[in-house]
Amino acid sequence: MATTKKAASTKKKTSAKSSAASRASTTTVKTVSTSTKKQSLGQHVESAVKSAKFWRALAAEFIGTFLLAGVVIAGQGQPIFVLFALVGIVLIIGGVSGGHVNPAITIGAWATRRIGWLRAVGYILAQFLGAAAAFFALNAFLGGAGEPTAQQSMMGNTPSLFAANDISNLDGKEMFVVFSEIIGTAILAFAIAHATRLKDSLTAAWTAGTGILIALMVAVTAAGYVAASAIINPAIALSLQAFDANNWTYIIYMLAPVIGGVLGFVIRDLVHGKNS
Repeated sequence: MATTKKAASTKKKTSAKSSAASRASTTTVKTVSTSTKKQSLGQHVESAVKSAKFWRALAAEFIGTFLLAGVVIAGQGQPIFVLFALVGIVLIIGGVSGGHVNPAITIGAWATRRIGWLRAVGYILAQFLGAAAAFFALNAFLGGAGEPTAQQSMMGNTPSLFAANDISNLDGKEMFVVFSEIIGTAILAFAIAHATRLKDSLTAAWTAGTGILIALMVAVTAAGYVAASAIINPAIALSLQAFDANNWTYIIYMLAPVIGGVLGFVIRDLVHGKNS
């Protein structure tokens, strides 16, 4: 009987030791796993920064947005100029960076896991810098032209950079602009998201071009009802001086396109499937 009790006691001690060892092992595994994740994040950032392909993509987004902003400003925001410029830019840099040239498109691509967070942040910075550079370059060019003559001033031909219409006095009609920005960007994002999945480059170009045309038509028409500007691109809105820090309406041109961009990508994946 005593022998049986000793055996049971020994078995309990062995079981307790085994359980403690198991917990210690689990803790060690979790610690190692967490450490590995931290290392992999650091390695990911380091490898991206050292990658020439990554920097080429950022340069492509900077140049593409610079050109787009320049065309929008110099072309006085005419939709036909924007259409051809955007299609051309997407065709030129699409193979390098995807041809986003729009923070709303980049955020939509990131939200649907088409690109990583590091590339998304890099793209957005490059896009805003490109748009700002276009504004300053054209402003410097205009300043170098000298003061307008008295005759030009009398006729109202004083040269100035094209800017977005002021929407601070819409008297509650801001929702027209919000609608135009969300719907226009959603259509644009849907077309771009689908075009990037197509294998045939010609079909992809036609898809992107058609989407851009429809997006511009819808956005310009909707915003035109209240004499506002349709921009559907936060970076271009910066170059068009649409942001007024003293007025809350700047949020419209910043937030509404982002909502539309995410919606466009999500709807595309729901309709066609994420991997198709």
